[in-house]
Amino acid sequence: MYGLVDCNNFYVSCERVFNPLLRNKPVIVLSNNDGCIIARSNEAKSLGIPMGAPLHLYKTLIKNNKIFTYSSNYTLYGDMSSRVMTSLNYFTPAAGPRIMINAKNSEQKKIFELIIKTFEMIVGNNNLSSAHINFTTDNFNKRLQNDNWIRRTGLQFHWHNNNYETFDDFLNQLKSSKRKAIKNERKKIKNTNLVIQKLTGEQLTDKIWDSFYSFYLNTIDKKWGGAYLTKEFFYLLNETMRNDILLIIAKQDEKVIAGALNFVSKNTLYGRNWGSIVDIPFLHFELCYYQAIEYAIEKKIKIVEAGAQGHHKIQRGYIAKPTYSNHYLANDSFAKAVKNFTRLEEIEIKKQIEFINTKNSPYSNV
Repeated sequence: MYGLVDCNNFYVSCERVFNPLLRNKPVIVLSNNDGCIIARSNEAKSLGIPMGAPLHLYKTLIKNNKIFTYSSNYTLYGDMSSRVMTSLNYFTPAAGPRIMINAKNSEQKKIFELIIKTFEMIVGNNNLSSAHINFTTDNFNKRLQNDNWIRRTGLQFHWHNNNYETFDDFLNQLKSSKRKAIKNERKKIKNTNLVIQKLTGEQLTDKIWDSFYSFYLNTIDKKWGGAYLTKEFFYLLNETMRNDILLIIAKQDEKVIAGALNFVSKNTLYGRNWGSIVDIPFLHFELCYYQAIEYAIEKKIKIVEAGAQGHHKIQRGYIAKPTYSNHYLANDSFAKAVKNFTRLEEIEIKKQIEFINTKNSPYSNV
């Protein structure tokens, strides 16, 4: 299944987020020096204003039609872009094959190129701004030798199982300060007398999912987000994937008060949603990280991926790993600017990864 997400008139849409009075009104956003029009609302487009048009040629039209005009605010647009990508990360935060072709097919290279061209054609035929393929693998990046696509480098934090037999084996590889901090956090959770359980398969019931859904909604409320998942979605997960799910829950006086949802593959544990109806210090770290690590050690799982973002994961044994995405932008001049940015960004991301995994590593043998 593929999802094509397009942010229409992105700069204009960003301005409308913080000024709802602009909705359904003609709006344009200008370039750095206010010389050209680089974003247009649908209402402005319908008035005949083309992309990249010099502002001075359309001043009379703008005045006569009361078009709202804004200088570029790249700090805002960058922040909103990051929020969009973070939201998308929750749907595809794990690297993997994005185009499925039978490896035995002798024409697989041609098929791959045809699929990529089809993406581009869909964008052009539907007047879309762009197409995006997130969390691609090294193999995918090597196959996508296409100058029309821009590769972007990001980073995540993953825990790696170095053939540990116990959680203490893992702790013993950490620097003293990190080891003591984790022991202290776990001790405080233990002193709360919470009961923590790892549930999978037949242990997962509708009643458990009802509780978890309330945790999910509580997390959404705290983050001012939108509850795009329904209770029926979690029921469907239970029907179709219960043996590939690890739900780590915490009970207080026999009542389930918190939970962390993970998906299990042969070599990787994918941490996803978490929530709680109480505020207990370090409970998030216990359920999302330490319990997940314990499970991975027990089941000989090689990697724990705990989703997007989170520099706080470093001191808990996670290390930085690069992630990749590929982007097709229909506007050539905009694509050129973005490509230049991603080249510079990649240099900085690589520096971050090197610094985190060497000078800032939680491990004593680095």
